[in-house]
This record gives sequence, C-alpha cells and structure tokens, in this order.
Amino acid sequence: MVPSFLIFFSFLSLFISTPLAQTSFRPKALVVPITKDVSASTPQYVTQIKQRTPLVPVKLTVDLGGGYLWVNCEKGYVSSTSKPTPCGSAQCSLFGSHGCSGDKICGRSPSNTVTGVSTFGDIHADIVSINSTNGNNPGRVVSVPNFLFICGSNVVQNGLANGVTGMAGLGRTKVSLPSQFASAFSFQRKFAICLSSSTMTNGVLFFGDGPYNLNIDVSKVLVFTPLVTNPVSTAPSGFLGEPSVEYFIGVKSIRVSDKNVPLNTSLLSIDRKNGFGGTKISTVNPYTVLETTIYKAVSEAFVKALGVPRVSPVAPFGTCFATKDIGFSRMGPGVPAIDLVLQNDVVWNIIGANSMVQFNDVICLGFVDAGSGPSAAQVGFVAGGSHPMTSITIGAHQLENNLLQFDLATSRLGFRSLFLEHTNCANFNFTSSA
Repeated sequence: MVPSFLIFFSFLSLFISTPLAQTSFRPKALVVPITKDVSASTPQYVTQIKQRTPLVPVKLTVDLGGGYLWVNCEKGYVSSTSKPTPCGSAQCSLFGSHGCSGDKICGRSPSNTVTGVSTFGDIHADIVSINSTNGNNPGRVVSVPNFLFICGSNVVQNGLANGVTGMAGLGRTKVSLPSQFASAFSFQRKFAICLSSSTMTNGVLFFGDGPYNLNIDVSKVLVFTPLVTNPVSTAPSGFLGEPSVEYFIGVKSIRVSDKNVPLNTSLLSIDRKNGFGGTKISTVNPYTVLETTIYKAVSEAFVKALGVPRVSPVAPFGTCFATKDIGFSRMGPGVPAIDLVLQNDVVWNIIGANSMVQFNDVICLGFVDAGSGPSAAQVGFVAGGSHPMTSITIGAHQLENNLLQFDLATSRLGFRSLFLEHTNCANFNFTSSA
C-alpha cells in the first residue's frame, strides 16, 4: 500500500504526464462546453471529450460528486491505444479500494448516480483529447495519452441522456477529471463550472485557474467558503472506511426575506460517525432536495413572506402559485430571497431565477421535499426509512448562471451569481480559437 496522497499523486503525474513533457506547449487551463439536456426523465448536464485511437467524440453526463470517468466499453468501444490496468500497479492503487478480475486486471464499480445502478468494470487507460484555453476562448487541442477510466456497461448506461455513454466525475479523488488533468499538465488543482439555464446555449467547464471570461473575468469577483469533508462515503457503491468524494459546504442557517428560518440545526452538521446530515452540491439532482422538516420550515416561511395564495402543486414540487400573482424582473420572478448562511458568515443568495420553476400559468418553489419527491438513488436515503443521508442537496437548477470554482488544493469553494454581474454562463466565447 502506498502510504500517502503525495506519493499517490506523484505516481499519477509520472504515469500520465511523462509523454507530454516532450512537447513545447503546456496549457495553463482546459475548457469544455456543458449542454443542458432534457431528453431523459430528468434534466442532465452533458459535456463532450474526445477519446481513443482513432479519436471519437464521447458524450458524458457531468457528475460533480463522481469519483472518476467511466465510459461504456460494452457498446462500440474500439481503440488501438486502450490498455488495461494491472492489479497491484501504482495506477490501480490510485482508485483506493478495488477488486481484481481473473485476468489480473484492476477494477472498480462504475456508478450511474442518476439511477443509482452500479456494476463492476475493469480499469483502463486511453488517450483523451481536450481544448486548452487562456480563459477567453478555446485554444490548441492537447492530449493525455494514458487517462485512467472505468469500463461501464449497457446496464449502467441506462437512464442517461440521448447519446451519452458515460459520466464525467469531478469529485475529490486522485482519479477524477480535475485531478488527472492537473497532474498531466502541472497546473493548479482547481476547476470551475457554470451551468446554463437554457437548452439552446452552452454553459462551460474550466479545468485550471482563471481567468474565466464570461464578458467579465468572474474569477476576480468570487466569494469563498471552506469545503467540508464528510468522513463517510455517500456514493452508491462506496467502501467501508472511505470518505465521501462529494463536495460539502457548511450551512449554519437559512434565511427567507432576511428572517431566520427555525430549524433543527443539528441536521445542518455532519455526524462524523455515520455521515448523516450536512449540505452537499450536486449536478445530478436537478433541484435542491431538503430533509422534510427543513423543507416544511422553508416553505412556510416563503409562503408567509410572499403573501399570495397557493395553488395546486405540480410534481415534484409542493409549493406553487399562480404565475399571474408574481412579478418578474431581470433577476427572475420577484419573490423573497432565500439565503444560505455559510460557516464563515458569507451568504449564498438564491434569487428568484434560481429559486422558482415555471409551468405556464403555475410557478413553483424549486425545492423538493426529500420525503416525497426524488428517487432514493439521487439523494441517498437512510436504509429502511424516508430520511435522506444528506439534509440539504443543492441541485443544478439552483446552480444555473452561478460560477462555482472548486479549489482542491486549499479545499475551498468560490462562487458568484452572474446575475449580479449582468452576464450569464452562456457568455464564454466558444466560437473562436486562439
């Protein structure tokens, strides 16, 4: 067993970056588009890389809390450069707990976090190609010759958006996309994600530090809060003793229209023994999911502050109003602000554009009661009950048109609503190349 993260990371760096040292160009950052896709049962946010020899485009559902890249190898995976990872190798060790096939190939379970389905798959390495960037537009295409991934199957692919054959895990592991790219090109272990609210325009995912130019350099206006570690795995197929690789933040309280919402604050903390509680961020959950007592308290405070009659709800939401009773502005529906007060007393302000979901003449509070709404696969329910393992899961609708930067080296989150900067996530210039 290799004894430390530093040694693990140096193994990874040696494994995937040595061939790149022969080239004169070493990018400072990379960029890919993200598209909002509504072809599946729930919205998914999809990106694309090129992989294999010869290179082919591979569509992937973005999983912020996923631990690795997995791709379906069962259907049409052909590559002259794909190599299995031997058991006992340094690359195998990077995946932590793992299994070993009869052919002595290292393996781990690829998980579809949309459906909760996991299988077992061999770990392989193959070439991955992606655009570099200077933060203003796409630049030269660069390649990583031995990018590690897990082979999935048709069964685990089921439920993903049309044309998607795997998932791009961005989580806190040594083999997630941000970690492998940072190691390959020796840039900072940071990435930033910005989801578009429209299916007609692209959001953007940056690997590396800013600038992040979305009409302005958003990296200059970020507000920061620490990332929190959950010592217990929250993945569909985690191993005993593994920490969660998802991104948790410390929410101290919730305010609606500047008034504190009465909550059982013990739910906001993570129980270090069993991993229950706390707040995580997800691109797989389409909407924010709240533990039932938190949902009821927030909903009641919101209805009281808004002061208009409720109407029959539209699933999966439980708190809805007539659209005619709500005003609109550049910031979206004119409704009370919902503030997440974080552990260092900075505030994540959720404005109307992110808090509400409209269905023609009905508009709903875009938060879901964990006791009645989403599937157990997406929120991770405590076995045998209706309580989610995580008390608050901030979903993708609440992230749209916010830029979030995850700094893996310093364990902090930077965030900013682009409504405050009079821009949006669709304003990265993908049309020209440097």
